[in-house]
Amino acid sequence: MDALRFTADDGVSIEGDLRPPDGEPRGSAVLCHAHPRGGGSKDHPILWAIRGELAGRGLAVLSFNFRGVMGSGGSYGAGRAEERDVAAAIGRAREAAAGPTLVCGWSFGANVALREACTDERVAALALLGIPLGESGLDLPPLPTPSELRVFRRPVLLVSGQGDTFSPAPELESLARTLRPSELAIVPGTDHFFWRREAQVAERIGNFADRALFG
Repeated sequence: MDALRFTADDGVSIEGDLRPPDGEPRGSAVLCHAHPRGGGSKDHPILWAIRGELAGRGLAVLSFNFRGVMGSGGSYGAGRAEERDVAAAIGRAREAAAGPTLVCGWSFGANVALREACTDERVAALALLGIPLGESGLDLPPLPTPSELRVFRRPVLLVSGQGDTFSPAPELESLARTLRPSELAIVPGTDHFFWRREAQVAERIGNFADRALFG
């Protein structure tokens, strides 16, 4: 694991970790963590599991802390300024390995990742875990409109725990119908935090990455 820093386009310094791929690099991935005001950071078991799985499939994986979290500079940007962090992370990950880039976001990070991807052609595919939908109660900017989402034609994986009250299945199914092509996975026996299902979820994302990025 290589600790690093990179800079968003507004000058904010962001800390991250780059996990080199096992074997020959085939592409890159960026992981976006949960809500900063709920204790979210790059250091969470579900993100560790995903990082190891994707590196094992030949991707250089960049995990980072959003602005204002731990050693990253700046301050909380209510989900809007954080798009700049994701854009910079994508650029840094692509310096580490040629090939397509997967962006994976969890919770708050899924909201930010989807909004950034809609205007960032460098994103080849998206994996969104526990994306907050409906009356989630989280302080988040609205997602792109249905018409904006319908023109996003890159592969998307939507994952939610069966007991996830922030990302309930009916709302997630509606989002899946709007985003095409998309895959939907409801993981039984867990909730928004995917406790005890980390390896299962990571494998599902790894399989998706293989299909979406490399056919």
